[in-house]
Amino acid sequence: MIVQDVINHLEELSPIAYAEDFDNVGLLVGNKKSEVSGILVTLDTIEAVIDEAIDKNCNLIVSFHPIIFSGLKKLTGNSYVERVVMKAIKHDISIFAIHTALDNAINGVNDMICEQLGLVNRKILIPQNATIKKLTTYVPKNELNTVRDALFQAGAGAIGNYDNCSFNVEGIGTFNGNEHSNPTKGKKGITQEEQEIKLSVIFAKHLQSRIIKALFKVHSYEEVAYEIVTLENKNQDIGMGMVGELPKSVDETSFLKDLKSKMKTKAIRHSQLLNKPIQKVAVLGGSGSFAISASIAANADVFITADLKYHDFFQAENSILLVDIGHYESEQFTKSLLVAYLTKKIPNFAIVLSNTNTNPVNYL
Repeated sequence: MIVQDVINHLEELSPIAYAEDFDNVGLLVGNKKSEVSGILVTLDTIEAVIDEAIDKNCNLIVSFHPIIFSGLKKLTGNSYVERVVMKAIKHDISIFAIHTALDNAINGVNDMICEQLGLVNRKILIPQNATIKKLTTYVPKNELNTVRDALFQAGAGAIGNYDNCSFNVEGIGTFNGNEHSNPTKGKKGITQEEQEIKLSVIFAKHLQSRIIKALFKVHSYEEVAYEIVTLENKNQDIGMGMVGELPKSVDETSFLKDLKSKMKTKAIRHSQLLNKPIQKVAVLGGSGSFAISASIAANADVFITADLKYHDFFQAENSILLVDIGHYESEQFTKSLLVAYLTKKIPNFAIVLSNTNTNPVNYL
């Protein structure tokens, strides 16, 4: 197995195409064609994690956070980032970061928080825009089933709980090939009229290259006419944060105590208590102040996230309970998610859960 094989499995869970634009995800260090001896899964890639990988004979690190976030202009070992990259290169260790691609996955970071809290009726808090595309092409009538089935097999035509979805309109297509053409219908130099079907299917944007490859493979025309447009529809399966419900409501104090225990945090910061029961819960692992308004709009009783600043708490405005449980604490179960997923995909292979505590924050 090579690094690219592992990446392919991870892309099935959370395609890199859905990572945020500001992020730096994917293979950050190493060669995608390198053979993998073992996989170490971690939240952060620090020097101690590289040492752990060496000790456990793992030459691929799957990290949640990217060790390289902005560009490196030199490698002198003067920063922890430079030292990590240098040591990884020296020991032929590849580093793959998944970060906001997994944040945006419906079965990703936020789903793990919901699972830990026992939330039901879960859905994405802030669905991502511009993730659904539409392909329109023109197919000879007698080839419709062949082309359409190939597109379905490539992943097109899936809408929520339905698949094999398409729209088909019959019409007449015309074309005239020049002396360099090699038409499969009609003859060069003569205008050809052909009964065609205008075929439209939607697809998730990360499948675009696969969809186009399938179209070109089975379509008989020398020149395949097609267009792709990005739709404004929100994708309910991709996006930041989640909102769900407790099976039954609880009072605020009991909820906070239970939250502290389940999320294994030594301290919780929260806005003013509102003296109302908690049932609808919004969550967003990592820095989530940008989702406060979305949580209020979702009528959540509480919003759980991390890295809230002093003035962020004022945004509660007596309409929601804001809770900061800590950045590491909100994402700590991500490692277990990735290990479980990769173990299922690649059984009987060395997939190791890092036991290095990478939390840089300490409490007195």
